[in-house]
Amino acid sequence: MKYTLYFLCLVCSFFANAKDSYLVVTELAPPNQVLVDGQVMGPSTELIREIFKNAKLSPDIRMYPWARAYKVARELKNTFIYSLARTPEREDKFYWIAPIGHFKLGFIALSERDDIHIKNTQQAKSYKIAMQRNDFSTQTLMELGFNVVLTSDIQKSYNLLLAKKVDLIVDDPLFMRQMSDYLKLDPEYLKFVYKVDELTVDAYLAANKKTDINLVNALQKSFLQIKQRKGLAENH
Repeated sequence: MKYTLYFLCLVCSFFANAKDSYLVVTELAPPNQVLVDGQVMGPSTELIREIFKNAKLSPDIRMYPWARAYKVARELKNTFIYSLARTPEREDKFYWIAPIGHFKLGFIALSERDDIHIKNTQQAKSYKIAMQRNDFSTQTLMELGFNVVLTSDIQKSYNLLLAKKVDLIVDDPLFMRQMSDYLKLDPEYLKFVYKVDELTVDAYLAANKKTDINLVNALQKSFLQIKQRKGLAENH
């Protein structure tokens, strides 16, 4: 009931400003999506703003726990989300506008855990793993037979790992280092244990399936223009 009321308030507040901007949701994912003085910042976020600006559109970028961001993007028309892994299961659920990142995910543990040895995905099933709701990696590992501890966002998964309530979490080694900086951890406090091939995927700016197709086309065209300009600049 509490979440339903929150969602209704979100919809009402958004439509109050709908003439001026379009809702874009994301999660905390240093360094690409961070919150600075109440504003969503980071390299991926700046690319999103550039895509919208080039299309003469205004984004209203908001950061939520991943489970909430995904639910909003699935249910509210003319809403956009990033960085969303493009998977076969999601292919028909969104409009895919532009690739903005690439994930190479695997298992992360505390460096002090010298008892954790993983040489294949099957071996990881004996460990307790924290993963985010509605994340493609969670869905993939559950389909492979994993039992996981569900959290609402990546930071909560890290918190469970740091509190030694789980053995592993799933993240990209690059993002692991950035999250370590964000959480003010020693760079050697965490270690990347094993890369899961099934969890290598491109991440996109995507749109709710009920989004005005003219908006989708405009943003796709904008991204291609930006890509072309940057390509030309790199060749000069």
